[in-house]
Amino acid sequence: MRLTTKGRFAVTAMIDLALRSTNGPVALAAISQRQQISLSYLEQLFGKLRRHELVESTRGPGGGYSLGRKADEISVADIIVAVDEALDATGCGGKENCQGDDSGRCMTHELWTNLNAKMIEYLDSISLKKLVDDQLAKGVSIEEAPIKRAISSTPVVKPIKVTAPNSVFALGNAFSK
Repeated sequence: MRLTTKGRFAVTAMIDLALRSTNGPVALAAISQRQQISLSYLEQLFGKLRRHELVESTRGPGGGYSLGRKADEISVADIIVAVDEALDATGCGGKENCQGDDSGRCMTHELWTNLNAKMIEYLDSISLKKLVDDQLAKGVSIEEAPIKRAISSTPVVKPIKVTAPNSVFALGNAFSK
């Protein structure tokens, strides 16, 4: 049994989002850049997270994603299940036909079933808030979001008003006066 990149990336992206959620919606492009995860992959993951109401999306300028619930109400198990990550150590996928036929369970079926229960219990006991607190305790720096201004900080260059004639005929009229 192993956790695939889908589950690991989803948890990592959710930690990143939760760390920055106090500054408003977080753009997936920013998470992608910070965590080195493909933007298109994040879009797929966040679509699933949104359907499970773990995140909310905001459209438009300054939009992005924010947490759908408080960080202490979201468990690692919630995140992994939301992105369709299978947490099953049995060879049969819990169907109890371990040999692939109707001969029933294998000798170790109970062992792997109990491991599944312990994994889910463990991942359900860890909240997103705990993971965020762990990152903050390690000294992870969170850059301040840039101030959003309605007016550009660059100076506006006024167009030059041209008083010269704009055609041969206007030029001729200018000299005839």
